[in-house]
Formats: sequence, structure tokens, C-alpha cells
Amino acid sequence: MPISDAHIHFFSHQFFSLLAGNPEETCQKLSWTNPPHEPEDLAQHWVAELDQAGVSRAALIASIPGDELSVIRAKQAFPNRFVSYAMVNPLSGGMPHADLDVICLFPAMQGFSINSAEVDRVIQHASTVFVHCGVLSVGIRKKLGLPSRFDMRYSNPLDLHAVALKHPEKRFIIPHFGAGMFREALMLADLCPNVLFDTSSSNSWMKYEGLNLETVFRRALDVLGADRLLFGSDSSFFPRGWNRSVFDQQKAALQSSGVSDEDQQKIFHGNFERLFPVRAS
Repeated sequence: MPISDAHIHFFSHQFFSLLAGNPEETCQKLSWTNPPHEPEDLAQHWVAELDQAGVSRAALIASIPGDELSVIRAKQAFPNRFVSYAMVNPLSGGMPHADLDVICLFPAMQGFSINSAEVDRVIQHASTVFVHCGVLSVGIRKKLGLPSRFDMRYSNPLDLHAVALKHPEKRFIIPHFGAGMFREALMLADLCPNVLFDTSSSNSWMKYEGLNLETVFRRALDVLGADRLLFGSDSSFFPRGWNRSVFDQQKAALQSSGVSDEDQQKIFHGNFERLFPVRAS
């Protein structure tokens, strides 16, 4: 089965510089591979990794504001392999880079309401918007002892309801099935056909609701259908590389739930290709 991955964090040299100041020292603390200075070289590493894993295309996420050029340059180097996502802080007053494919909003991290005028101004410049809802836990910040003073008052997927209705021409992607606010995310998606889920991460949030992965997929398929689910691995750093265990767990859950091969193909590959087709040069 072909695979397209809608959720890979592109931990570039610039990302580590913005996060903690010294990429080499930071990666040494984490026992991670220090990324090459140029994003094109890191993109080449990801191409080789994804080739080995059998992943045809992927979304690369610039996971800190100010790092959008890293994923843009990665996509420019390999336009048939990558889609560029980048975190944007609407409170900064800047506009998203014109070459970004998807803007990523983290309301709880940066302390803004998804219904604010600042967000609406940013959304005008994007066709697809990724909105992190629910529990937000950033593993790299924990490992480095960096504060994570996130405000969950801004985490409810239902806050996106009015925004999605106001912009029916735009697509909104909710990662991690709503990350602990699954019920609310389902309600949002039921009311707004332009809302999609990505299936990324270990989904440890399921402990809050006593769910297993099979049940999560069944409920999501009942509400959204197979056409609005995007597979994501939440891969991020080397030497681990692409996180195959996430794919294996999700594949097994869909198989055990009796999901058809056709619907699995949509989740793991087809929906991504439909949303982000390769443009002829």
C-alpha cells in the first residue's frame, strides 16, 4: 500500500537555534543527530529515510514561528515529495509566507482565541489551516527543561466551529483526533464538512476517555467517513527517523475493525494526494 504522511516535524538547524540557541549542544543533550545547517540537506536525509520506509510523500512541519523558510526550501528542493506546513503566531502581526502550503495554529501555546480578528486576518492568506486542539504536550521542551505554559482555555475544537462555517472554502485539519477532546472534535467535524482529522502520534490522550485505537477509528469513520482522515506518523528527529510503529499500530487497528482496503488506501495515501496534488512544473 502506498503511504503519504501528513505529519512530520522538520527539526531544522534553524528550529534548534530558535528553540534553545545552540543546535549542537541541544542535540547532544537529547542524544539526537545534529541536523545539517542547510534545510535542503536535511530534506535529502528525509527523502532517503522515506524511500527506505516506502513513504511516497510527506508534510513537513516547521514547528516554531520563524522557521517557515526551512520547510519552504525543503519543498523547493523536492517539490514532488514534500508539502510545507509552518507554525504561525497571529499575535506577531506578520503575514504567512506566500509559498507555504498550510499554516499551523497553536492557540493554547501562544494564547490566542481562534475566533480573534488576528486569526481571521491570517486565515485569509491560506487555503488549508492546521489547528492544534486539546492537550498540548511538547516532548522536546520537557526533555530540555523548557517551560510549557500553555493555556487550555483556547484548546476546545468547538471554538473552531464559527470559523469553519465562516470560511467554507478553506480546509481545517485537526491533528491527533482532537488530542483528548475527541467528542468535541467529532461534533465539530459533523457540523463542518471542511474539517479533517489527522491520525498522528501515539494517541496517548485516549487514556482520558478509556478508548482504544480501534474504537477511535470506528467513531471517526462513522462521523467523517474515510475521505476526511489523513494518516500522520508524528515523526521528527534522527536517528529514529520515520516512526514506523505508529503506522503499524494504525494499520492493525483498521484491519481488526474490518475497514475496507479501499478506505484504508484513502487514509494512508489517497486523501493526502487529493488535497495536495503534485503540480506539473
